[in-house]
Amino acid sequence: MQYEDNPVSIKFYVKRYILQHREEFVDKVVIDIPAGSGATSKALRDAGAEVHAYDLFPEYFTVKGLACVRANLIEGLPVPDGFADIVFCQEGIEHFSDQYRALQEFNRVLKKNGSLFITTPNYSNLKSKLSYFLFETEYLLKTMPPNEIDSIWMADQSRSNEVYFGHLFLLGIQKLRLLARLSGFRIKQFVFTKASTTSLVLLPFAYPLILLTNWWTYRNRVRRDHHIPGSPYETLYRELMQLNANIGLLVDRHLFVEFEKEAAPATVRSSLRGQHGAFNMVT
Repeated sequence: MQYEDNPVSIKFYVKRYILQHREEFVDKVVIDIPAGSGATSKALRDAGAEVHAYDLFPEYFTVKGLACVRANLIEGLPVPDGFADIVFCQEGIEHFSDQYRALQEFNRVLKKNGSLFITTPNYSNLKSKLSYFLFETEYLLKTMPPNEIDSIWMADQSRSNEVYFGHLFLLGIQKLRLLARLSGFRIKQFVFTKASTTSLVLLPFAYPLILLTNWWTYRNRVRRDHHIPGSPYETLYRELMQLNANIGLLVDRHLFVEFEKEAAPATVRSSLRGQHGAFNMVT
């Protein structure tokens, strides 16, 4: 069975989403990075998209009739600004040592209001939270903490000593949201994939505590900062609290998020400088 046909694999849910929303991809310019073996590139092509596939190791790409170009995202993609309507980054962000730089590059190559789809193992579900609490590792009772043997998946000395890291840079929804926001994106939607059985078992016990602690922290912070005229704090803190209490995010095996490009990173940085000054006045 191919990975894209196996409900255990994230490729299954990405392919299903593309097929269910194929009208959104017809005649759209789509970048697929890292393209891997090409399952998502093929699904996008079959949906009528113009696909541009990139990967650090394109020799593993196996889709006939499509080319995969070698590219290091951190160094930049060989396309002009505003080139693509859509970018797919499937199971890639957790491998990037500079995730902020990667998101800025996604912003550069996307058109205004373009879509960025990111999938990554869900470091925000309850199983992952428990695993990190107990072992600082990704999979409960299955893997050791990050280390120099298991966390290095490939090193290619023929290519300037490039190293392909494993899941060394896993991130949860809060960090992903923040890095995306700083890079000019906003969350548009979450796509549910498959629930983690362990997370479902933990949910009835953990959820009351999650609600209580999040509400208590939110209330205290809003009370502290509400006196600032036009304060953005309450809206922001409510969004963060809702993300922490989102049952789907607490149980889903994967994060599958669609972001929308709103602005250039420089515009975002300029707006944040003023807010930072306001924040300094109350801390």
